[in-house]
Amino acid sequence: MKKLGVAVIGTGFWGRNHARVFKELEETELLAVCDIDAERAKSVAKQFGVKPYTNTGKLLKREDIEAVSVCTWSTSLAREALKALEAGKHVLVEKPMAANVKQAEKLLKTAKRERLHLTVGFLMRFIPGLQHIRKAVENKTIGEIVCATSKRVSQWPERIGDVGVVKDTAIHDIDIMRYLFNEEPVAVYAKTGNMRHKKFEDYAQIMLTFESEKSAFIESNWLTPYKTRILIVTGSAAIMKLDYITQELTVEDAKETVQPRYPWQEPLKLELKHFANCVMKKEKPLITGMDGLKALQIAEAALKSSATGKVVKLK
Repeated sequence: MKKLGVAVIGTGFWGRNHARVFKELEETELLAVCDIDAERAKSVAKQFGVKPYTNTGKLLKREDIEAVSVCTWSTSLAREALKALEAGKHVLVEKPMAANVKQAEKLLKTAKRERLHLTVGFLMRFIPGLQHIRKAVENKTIGEIVCATSKRVSQWPERIGDVGVVKDTAIHDIDIMRYLFNEEPVAVYAKTGNMRHKKFEDYAQIMLTFESEKSAFIESNWLTPYKTRILIVTGSAAIMKLDYITQELTVEDAKETVQPRYPWQEPLKLELKHFANCVMKKEKPLITGMDGLKALQIAEAALKSSATGKVVKLK
């Protein structure tokens, strides 16, 4: 089977994981890594037996590299993704995709013009339990969906430095709510603030409302002493609760509480395998550039709502 030639741009904590998974997958051949820190690039390249680069321009000139993962700091994601698209490479760009909506729109236009795959790193969608919930919502086995609540809290991660909690972590749940409700929110109301960190917001509570009069609540912070990643979906006939960390799913209805069992799977491996297969088979990915743009628009609306103290209506 022909393998997809790939490279990773940005070899920090998460980029190193991308490199590891690409090395492990049968569908991909990891050919290079790139980082502005030469020593880090060399270290990761040596670990996986590939060539290190500190200049993305040189890496992107290689014809054997067909696709890249962009895992740089959030404020440079769009710049590096744009370089890759203009060089004719398919791109998986980590969330939040871009520093702002304008940058994200440019990525979409470029990918469309060059007829290239552009997908965004919302790997929560690949957790088996979430797929199970999505099917239950679609099939109405939990009745009509009433609301969904997410809690994504933990201590301040040292790797973060250029965006706040809304664009770094809450954006995962913004995407998940769009995915589960299968419609766009029409309004957002949010409260964010700085309790320990001066530069960016370190906590956020976000409420999304939908045209169907359903609601979603998102809590996210970098303050809580232990890590919690939970989703609760309330339906008229049942309640489903997913622990993203353990991947345990609980379903409660009027008669019983059950925990469906399925093997734990690494979401990143499922995500990158899906990306590679979509590129090679020319199929539409589960997560498109438009999904990334929509989530970023909602995240920016949440920040605006908090700044003004008003509900922000979404187009």
